[in-house]
Amino acid sequence: MSRFDRQIMLPQIGEEGQHRLTAASVLIVGLGGLGCPVALYLAGAGVGRIGLADADTVGESNLHRQLLYSYADIGRPKVRAAMDRLRGVAPDTEFILHPCGICEENARDIISGYDLVVDCCDNYATRFLLDDCCRELAKPWVFGSISGFDGMVSTFMPGSGAGYALLCPDRDELTARPAAAEGVIGPVPGVLGCIQAAEAMKVLCGIAPALDGKLLAVNLLNMEFNLLNI
Repeated sequence: MSRFDRQIMLPQIGEEGQHRLTAASVLIVGLGGLGCPVALYLAGAGVGRIGLADADTVGESNLHRQLLYSYADIGRPKVRAAMDRLRGVAPDTEFILHPCGICEENARDIISGYDLVVDCCDNYATRFLLDDCCRELAKPWVFGSISGFDGMVSTFMPGSGAGYALLCPDRDELTARPAAAEGVIGPVPGVLGCIQAAEAMKVLCGIAPALDGKLLAVNLLNMEFNLLNI
């Protein structure tokens, strides 16, 4: 356990919290700009089982912000390239690959096998699907999105009155949009992904997440952080 001494020192975590992390399972949906820091920090924290869901391959344009990957990974499935890197960080963590990503046909079966879901995807349709499935299965999930210099994070707990549908009520119009292809600087998903990982760790350790029922809106151009009630 010496590897985790610095986080075990924290009274909010301690040895009990570390054991909870080791026994926990997390599904990361999307291994792009947000998914890379989320995966690194959860693996580094000692989460025992991590599912990696993404149907994409590594491209050169990913490398400025998706720091799990290198030039040698271009063309490889993200789930495999990510697993190879993460095994060097967390050799005792079990990694489960979902190379087809998450879709209507497989979402419930996959999500049912995990304690918590972290949304790192790039499209509304998948987020609404995660919201539906996590509500149905009573699973907590951490939402994140980025664009340009901006990002948002929220945590949705089972039984909470807050939900993704409250943030985005225009479901039909939003799900018809294609996946995002907007500009972004690398530190934006880095910062937001770290916040998502911190919220996930708190949930797994039994600490009340700060963003349950709240939305954190971040703008790194002006360094503005706003916490809003949902």
